[in-house]
Amino acid sequence: MTIPPAPAPSPTSVLASPTPVTPASGDRGDRLRQLVGSPRLAFVIRRLARAVVSLVIVLIASFFLVHLVPGDPVRAALGPTVSPEAVEALRRELGLDLPLGQQFLDYLRGLVTGDLGVSVTSQRPVGATLAERLPTTLLLAVVSFVVAALGAFPIGVATAVSSRSGRHRAADLGVSGLLGVLIAVPNFLLAVLLISVFSVGLQAFPPAGWGQPSQVVLPVIALAIGPLAYLSRIVHVEMLRVLEEPYLTTARSKRLPGRILYVRHALPNIVAATLTAGGVVLVGLVAGTVLIETVFVIPGIGSTIVSSITAKDYPLIQGVVLVYAILVLAANLLIDLALAALDPRSAIAEA
Repeated sequence: MTIPPAPAPSPTSVLASPTPVTPASGDRGDRLRQLVGSPRLAFVIRRLARAVVSLVIVLIASFFLVHLVPGDPVRAALGPTVSPEAVEALRRELGLDLPLGQQFLDYLRGLVTGDLGVSVTSQRPVGATLAERLPTTLLLAVVSFVVAALGAFPIGVATAVSSRSGRHRAADLGVSGLLGVLIAVPNFLLAVLLISVFSVGLQAFPPAGWGQPSQVVLPVIALAIGPLAYLSRIVHVEMLRVLEEPYLTTARSKRLPGRILYVRHALPNIVAATLTAGGVVLVGLVAGTVLIETVFVIPGIGSTIVSSITAKDYPLIQGVVLVYAILVLAANLLIDLALAALDPRSAIAEA
């Protein structure tokens, strides 16, 4: 007996019951493992850990050092004529009658909840005072940094090109000497000179205050001149180094226009060193706001720390120090991350 062959499956049946495809469920896990083991991620984690440790050290040191300063902040705030009972009542209200260790634990609990305490002198929350004054300090520092950076690159490149050509030796020496003087002059002394010339003498700008565009000019100039001169020196030195590289010699032999030669081939190779110097400058600008705000009577956190130290206002001093520490650590962290993005090999080597 002959067995008939099995019928071939119709196209409809084939399409109706496709072979199930098992999804690659391990792909997501592989990507996660690659991310966790990434040298860049290890670099970022290392930098974040250093920043956190540094911040904790600053918190501990600032708290205990401030409390070691002689004097009674409550008596300084209320004045010498207030009764001892009133002084003791305010001390209990602010928690200053507790043991120092207990005050520190209360301070840490407040930080976790965002409570920085109450100012002894103004009786206002420290967080509210800092929130009002921090934008002014940030604006002053950022605008000064932008002015310094925008001025440093053309000055540094122009002086490097001129110095290499050797055609303007006297002018190069003059510019180099001027940059050295501007680096050495303290910003508060420069601020006093600017006020004497442009406010008292020419009466072109107001000598103090903040809020009007005319009140921003002199503080920004006083804060930015030193960093501008310093960054110009860095750009000058790095540009001279890059101009001697073999690939620049080859590019010059091809008679490339100066715009292409310097902008496309030279400038990208000085960014890393300039960015490192820029991080130092940014930290210096944040610290320099203390004196500039004091001289120009600017209501920022720089002038706040001066008045709080004078009044021995412990909570306000600790709050301002905390903000400055966060700003400095954030600036350093951003510069490190930017350098790692520009040169991943350095991040991989450190990680």
